[in-house]
Amino acid sequence: MNPLGHHRLATGLALLGLTLTATAGTTVVSIVGEKFHVNGRPTYASRTWSDISIEGRLMNSRMVQGIFDDQNPATRGRWAYPDGQAWDPERNTREFIAAMPEWKRHGMLAFTLNLQGGSPEGYSAKQPWLNSAINSNGSLRPDYLARAARILDRADELGMVVILGIFYFGQDERITDEAAVIRAVDNTVDWLLARGDRHVLIEVNNETNVRYDHAILQPERVHELIARVRSRQDKTGRRLLVGTSYGGGKIPGENVVQVSDFILLHGNGQADPAKITAMVAKTRALPAWRPLPIVFNEDDHFNFDQTDNNFVAAIRAGASWGYFDFRMKGEGFADGYQSVPVDWGIHSPRKKAFFAKLREITGGL
Repeated sequence: MNPLGHHRLATGLALLGLTLTATAGTTVVSIVGEKFHVNGRPTYASRTWSDISIEGRLMNSRMVQGIFDDQNPATRGRWAYPDGQAWDPERNTREFIAAMPEWKRHGMLAFTLNLQGGSPEGYSAKQPWLNSAINSNGSLRPDYLARAARILDRADELGMVVILGIFYFGQDERITDEAAVIRAVDNTVDWLLARGDRHVLIEVNNETNVRYDHAILQPERVHELIARVRSRQDKTGRRLLVGTSYGGGKIPGENVVQVSDFILLHGNGQADPAKITAMVAKTRALPAWRPLPIVFNEDDHFNFDQTDNNFVAAIRAGASWGYFDFRMKGEGFADGYQSVPVDWGIHSPRKKAFFAKLREITGGL
């Protein structure tokens, strides 16, 4: 982007009332071959676990509700806190940010946040709530972006990486048409570039092959949006690293592999850890394959006390792994990082087991 284009970008964002203040950019994520680097050094440098090098991995968790709100009056009451307080998006973000240092201390280097969130019930057949940082015309909501900015800034300070998703299949139908989808991509990328964020990886959409209304968000054409993100630069020529994810067990298409900077896989539905191993092997066997990091950024399988589980299988296969935790029927407030309202601490047995295993593998940070 030339200086005039950057000026127009800044002016346009300012007219929309969006935050323009550039961050310090103290945390910089980059990729060298199949390894992630932070500030020019491989993640988990020289660290081994069970005789396996985990250098260059990006251990993560799905924390997509960090900026959640519900603009539908008919469903907003569902998200009241167990202490009797009404749903409060500002409280949610404050508590998210307060929990981040403890996640990092246990060795978690990254988390997934999404501008359209995820199902606040974990899995939902219908999603009548309205949770989106994106307006129907592709413009961005300043209140959502303000909450996202606070999370991004704290991640930058902590040396953490944010996998920022733009679209979610439970909310993309709220966007009018393909032009608005493209506008939302451009607005998101331009906002991040104007802020100076260098610790953000873009996930164009969560599970491209699952129920998207717009053709450009579906597997056959989503590579167009990935390429579009890659094409947008700031005045120094810097761009954002980008990819997209597929549903549980699905291997990425050739068109996506060809244009992606990293590969996102999901382990949902893969109860046998051997299937995780097979997913990584099948991805590397694709004709379009070249050395790229492979990251599971969603997997709802646990069994962290067992010798073999999906987390361990991903590590042994050379991939990074991400925890997906939702509140199951009969569980309490402490359970589930995706279920709203969220307890962002490490208080449930399942969360404690994940973070204990994470610390065992990474050595903590």
